[in-house]
Amino acid sequence: MLELSHILGAWVLIVSNGLAGVWALLAHRNSRYDNRSLWRFTVLAQFFVFIQIVLGAVQMRISGVEAPPFHVLYGVLAAMSVGVIYSYRSQMRQHANLLYGFGGLFIMGLGIRAAFITT
Repeated sequence: MLELSHILGAWVLIVSNGLAGVWALLAHRNSRYDNRSLWRFTVLAQFFVFIQIVLGAVQMRISGVEAPPFHVLYGVLAAMSVGVIYSYRSQMRQHANLLYGFGGLFIMGLGIRAAFITT
């Protein structure tokens, strides 16, 4: 059950961060897409990174099986990316949509790599 939750959560992370990234890039091109819903969705999408880390850690603890090292690395990098993106928000206020757009796509890419890594 926990393994299934982690797998489904991975796809939620990948799809939601991809959608948030594309939405933010659209908002950069057309201000009509720049609204509170974008930012709420972005926060929710990035929150899934931390949910995945907790699910993965609990799954490893309960099952006693270790995840491939690069799988863990991509998860940690995704969490660090959320922190780095957030830390640059005030410096890049004029380009926040670009920051969160490309950041969301980057996190999506890390999620894809983590999902398909086998060794």
